[in-house]
Amino acid sequence: MSKAKILSVAALAIAGIAGASWYSLASPTLTGPTEKSYPIIDVETKQVVGQYQVPSDLLIQDEPNAESILYGKRLLNETRRLLPDNVGAMMNCNSCHIAEGKAPLGAHYINSFVSYPKVMPRSGKMVDLAGRINGCFMRSMNGKPLPVDSAEMVGMLDYMKWLAQGVEPGQKVQIPIAGPLDESLVPNTERGRSLYAAQCATCHGADGEGLKDERGNIVFPPLWGDESFNIGAGMARTYKAAAFIKYNMPMSVEDHGAWGQGGVLDDQDAVDIAEYFTHMPRPDFAGKVNDWPNGKKPKDARY
Repeated sequence: MSKAKILSVAALAIAGIAGASWYSLASPTLTGPTEKSYPIIDVETKQVVGQYQVPSDLLIQDEPNAESILYGKRLLNETRRLLPDNVGAMMNCNSCHIAEGKAPLGAHYINSFVSYPKVMPRSGKMVDLAGRINGCFMRSMNGKPLPVDSAEMVGMLDYMKWLAQGVEPGQKVQIPIAGPLDESLVPNTERGRSLYAAQCATCHGADGEGLKDERGNIVFPPLWGDESFNIGAGMARTYKAAAFIKYNMPMSVEDHGAWGQGGVLDDQDAVDIAEYFTHMPRPDFAGKVNDWPNGKKPKDARY
């Protein structure tokens, strides 16, 4: 058995013992204090105006709105179970946001609160953070939007605001949300099929069905089929998915006991795997007819 396969099986075993989603099994340093810091920069001048550290979740209890922050944190982890009327897929928000949205290169939430509102190319209009979250509910979750004044939406916004503590509008933490990828590479679907079987199927299933525990909780999310994200999701795009894969998958166990991110696949591997699973059958998205009204549609868009 290959080293990568052994690591993947080990990761699956740990997840099964814990009986929880893989994203909730993070390094202790992601929950407690961390010595790692990142520059806070002024977006216009690029001047460093401070340093940022991922805050300890243990400090949430000291906040005046702690109950709302903790509710938002829980919703991001258990979205499908807690919001079944709004989530059609077997997905949680943190199925695609590594370590509860705190990990570099793992689609973190750290700059989310201070980055919106902004014009989104896909919609061609100004979108606030609540609108961005609801976009994920309709696309990545294949579900329905939340009322923007609901306790659920407020909780998620409060969590993201708490995570961005010390960062003001017009500033951002200099921490990469995704890694670079060579988008000139031509995908090879058949090679992607083989790589998927070797590197991904142990966790996500031979047929992309994902993995649930005996209570029906999501351990690893489905990558295609009726229970996966729909065609309008960003993860349904080859190169966007490939960048996430390269830097975050497959999960592994490091020698200090933490979950490892990526470091196994090169750009071509990731592109081939992404091309394979993004083009497998998945739910449609009726709203796709309104996407990219101003042109500049990405070359890897599925429609």
